[in-house]
Amino acid sequence: MANEFVHDVTDAEFESQVLQSSTPVLVDFWAAWCGPCRALAPVVDQVAAENQGKLKVMKMDVDKNNQTPGRYGIRGIPALLIFKDGKVAEQVVGYVPKDTIDQALGRVIA
Repeated sequence: MANEFVHDVTDAEFESQVLQSSTPVLVDFWAAWCGPCRALAPVVDQVAAENQGKLKVMKMDVDKNNQTPGRYGIRGIPALLIFKDGKVAEQVVGYVPKDTIDQALGRVIA
């Protein structure tokens, strides 16, 4: 599911890959059976390509990893959480236009 700019992340790697990252990280919480998640995937790929070097983009399969989504109160997917300095800086839930994601990123990436 991931491409050259988007990487999968698991519960085990979340701390080191996301929370300890010196770069802001967008985490896409998704599942294979989720239609809106699949529809949003090309948008997430595009955002990752456009923000290369300024933003890390990770995908977390909520069916294979349940600790992290539970910890951040993920109830509906797709859910995009943008982390900066180990904390959630922005949250975008549901299938949204790219503009909405870009605006959220604009508030995090100076």
